[in-house]
Amino acid sequence: MKKKTQRDTNPFPFSDTNKRYHTYDYYLKHTFGEKVAKITLDGGFDCPNRDGRCGTGGCIYCSGRGSGDFTQDAVLSVKEQFALQVAGMRGKWPAKKFIAYFQAFTNTYAPLPRLRELYEQALACPGVVGLNIGTRADCLPDDVIAYLNELSARTAVTVELGLQTVHDDTARLINRGHDFSTFLDAYRRLREKAPNVRIGMHLIFGLIGENDEKMMESVQKVAQLHPDEIKIHLLYVVKNTKLADIYGKGRYFPLEMPHYVDLVIKALEMLPADVVIGRLTGDGAKNELIAPLWSAKKGIILNEIDKKFYTMNSWQGKCFLNSIVNNT
Repeated sequence: MKKKTQRDTNPFPFSDTNKRYHTYDYYLKHTFGEKVAKITLDGGFDCPNRDGRCGTGGCIYCSGRGSGDFTQDAVLSVKEQFALQVAGMRGKWPAKKFIAYFQAFTNTYAPLPRLRELYEQALACPGVVGLNIGTRADCLPDDVIAYLNELSARTAVTVELGLQTVHDDTARLINRGHDFSTFLDAYRRLREKAPNVRIGMHLIFGLIGENDEKMMESVQKVAQLHPDEIKIHLLYVVKNTKLADIYGKGRYFPLEMPHYVDLVIKALEMLPADVVIGRLTGDGAKNELIAPLWSAKKGIILNEIDKKFYTMNSWQGKCFLNSIVNNT
């Protein structure tokens, strides 16, 4: 008799591989019927905690490209950026459908006519089947939400909100520029006024001053909100950031890989099974990365998560109901 594989014995319902969590790849294949590539774009935006509206300097960990380290330069048009990105991936991944991802800085931080111009340019690119828009909770006025609702009737729209933590003391330390109540207000307005827009959230593990308990409290509160997608990031240090200065003075110590894997496993167990996991680790530009160096080994990190899930016979959502009961 043929020995059963991890894939054969996988109890997780939203998977057709050995993955015991709801991967973004699984979501794309079951939504669009085939592989879909994400094309990162830089719309030339700024952030309100950079330009003085609510602060300067940006979040202490954010690179000079506003987390858009793998995008083309914003001096190029959306159409030009898109064409270059697609050309660069041909041969490696011959996808025919694409998600246009406005990633760098805050991608709703502009007057509505400018947003409309950029988003419509992206939608006009060949093969685009959806938009992903990375932004902040304090940059979603009602007219922008109304336009996002309009767009969601024509294409798949995901708005990614950078929460990072539910703890206001941590948010002040990282110079986030808004509190958790602001996030909740934006989340609820987006849910009510643009019900077909998918909402993603970003969480960061390893933030300064946060222990395991505080990190899992953020996960619990996010699980209660039940977003459509979650991205979990490791706090890593890149050059020319405030965090790099703090690290250089010995005032910040990054998480070790085994600790981070344990945190991710625990977080996934607490999240609803139908929440799509857009990312499980950060990967900054290798020539800019200072620490931890293991964070560049994305494949190894994901393999360790898979192995631990299997040996524990666990999966995403296994503890979801218990985590909600214990947090009420």
